[in-house]
Amino acid sequence: AWMLIGFVALFVLGRLDYRRIRPLAPAGAVGAALLMLLVLVPHLGVSVNGARRWFDAGPLGTFQPSELGKLAFAIFIAHWVDRNSQRMGDFQRVFIPFVAMLAGVLVLLMLERDLGTSIVTVGIFVSAYWAAGGRLRHIVLLVAGLSLAFIAVTLLEPYRMGRLTSFRNPWADPLGAGFQATQSLYGLASGGFFGVGIGHSIEKYGWLPEAHTDFIFAILGEETGLVGTTLVMLGFLVFGLRGYRATLRAPDRFGMALAASITTWVTFEALLNMATVTNTLPITGVPLPFFSYGGTALATTLAAVGILLSIARHGSGSALRNNRRSDETFDRWRRDRRAPVSGARGRAGVSR
Repeated sequence: AWMLIGFVALFVLGRLDYRRIRPLAPAGAVGAALLMLLVLVPHLGVSVNGARRWFDAGPLGTFQPSELGKLAFAIFIAHWVDRNSQRMGDFQRVFIPFVAMLAGVLVLLMLERDLGTSIVTVGIFVSAYWAAGGRLRHIVLLVAGLSLAFIAVTLLEPYRMGRLTSFRNPWADPLGAGFQATQSLYGLASGGFFGVGIGHSIEKYGWLPEAHTDFIFAILGEETGLVGTTLVMLGFLVFGLRGYRATLRAPDRFGMALAASITTWVTFEALLNMATVTNTLPITGVPLPFFSYGGTALATTLAAVGILLSIARHGSGSALRNNRRSDETFDRWRRDRRAPVSGARGRAGVSR
């Protein structure tokens, strides 16, 4: 059912002019934030493994507000940075409110114990801020502050500290803290070059925890081998390149910021998931877009792709066909990117 909802949303939003959803941005963000608050209320939210992130959706299974929030906040922050595009270099009037909004969302996510979505949300916000002409030094300051906050949260939460220490050497405790990481690596290794065949995985039958959600990439590697995982990675690479090209050729700054947010969301989430499965990064708990089992995540991601297709459809078609960078949209974006370091104070944009 969630897949059907997602494909309907993809088709409708892909055909719809993306600018028509802009008036809904503030209400959508507020509604998503309220749902993320309500899910924390006992007897309303469903708790799984100590985390309260879901509502019981009856025949649809469960509904995760934070997944809907990623789409709602991506639309809202694109709307907000576009409204403030002429003064993106203003620290007090733009950067501080931007950080405050991001911090509010992150607090809600951390109350839900959802570190993975928190990291992806930072990517969504920062990419929109950057696309609209935000200053690089502001972004560096923000990332540095968030890194310190992450370290503090990790030290205060024993289970996160356990994930971090087991990540460094999962083989030190392969039957305890390192069990999930080692089983994931076993699955990838046993797949070899061509895999053991679709449906013939051993790890997914009770050996690898969360094999159908956060660790589906390990099962893909086991069943389809290096060939299959390489094709999946190439698919996300192509998605990212096409998405950022649509960003550069968006007809307006709202579309540019929104396309950047959606592209970063999907590609960054995929990168985090694959890095977790291969033990390149500690376990973050993010799904693999389009592959992981999870109705809300699939539906909202497909809806976001529909919006991205709409932005690409309304972009500069001639520039897309001729692969030229001389179109007005790209020139305006390039000038705006230079403005923050040109010495102009109080604003990052140029007159249009």
